[in-house]
Amino acid sequence: MRPRRETAIAQRPGTPPGPRPVAAPVEYAVAVDRYLADATLGEASRRVYRISLTGWAWALVGQRAPRGTGRRGAAPPVVPLALLDGAEAGHRLAAALADRGAKADPRTVNRELSALRSAVGWWQDQGWISGDPTAGLRHLPGQAAPVPALTGGQVADLFRVQATLREHAFWRLLYDSGAHVDEVLGLDAWRLDLVHGTAPAGRQPRGSHWIRWRASTGELLGLLLAGRSAGPVFLTDRKAPARAARADVCPFTGRARMSYRRAAEIFGTATRPLDPAGRGWTLGQLRQAGLEARTG
Repeated sequence: MRPRRETAIAQRPGTPPGPRPVAAPVEYAVAVDRYLADATLGEASRRVYRISLTGWAWALVGQRAPRGTGRRGAAPPVVPLALLDGAEAGHRLAAALADRGAKADPRTVNRELSALRSAVGWWQDQGWISGDPTAGLRHLPGQAAPVPALTGGQVADLFRVQATLREHAFWRLLYDSGAHVDEVLGLDAWRLDLVHGTAPAGRQPRGSHWIRWRASTGELLGLLLAGRSAGPVFLTDRKAPARAARADVCPFTGRARMSYRRAAEIFGTATRPLDPAGRGWTLGQLRQAGLEARTG
């Protein structure tokens, strides 16, 4: 279900994941077309993705999508792709998610959100947009079976996997804290108290709650930061696009904050050899394991 360019995880750090288009498309609909053209999807899945992505167009301009049988045949509004980098994009998507969730099956809504997240991540990789308006959105609780936590043995196997310092620091921090993935990825270097192993979560100066970790994880974080006192803790392997928000760019390296999609993709690929089913594990399973370890 992922675009072909998203399989470039095995490349060495700093290597771009492939050729990029010369210029970003102006319209959201064209960006959807290009994403779907590059995605490794069957025809049925491609139709579902198109319907889902088209449905978000109304939300991006602050409108309510048609309901019932008229939804699929309705002509969507013309949406400039640049709206996804606007300050209102995340708020509008959140409102649409809540509205849709009140009337549709949670599994359908969550599938639509996953389609948008995947497309947004691909557009970021192309340098067409700099922000992620889906970053603060979470899947709805519903009828799907709960995500099974990794076992203690699986966690031990994970921490023996050969991976970069960034990955091990991120995985251990997620496991130690039990915080949401977007909260961990949203951490900035200046917020970390490496002596006491704490950091405020959220964008407010004091945070809404605290993220805590063990001393061994703090050592990894200290090595990862290597004297960096500002900017995101977890960075991508390449320079940030010119339009990236200042808060999401490291002032020392010029690299961008790592996205949820990229972190999940790396984790899934790294754990695929450990998964008997060959699919790889999810960050949600690791977080749940951490929560159970803390309360067990």
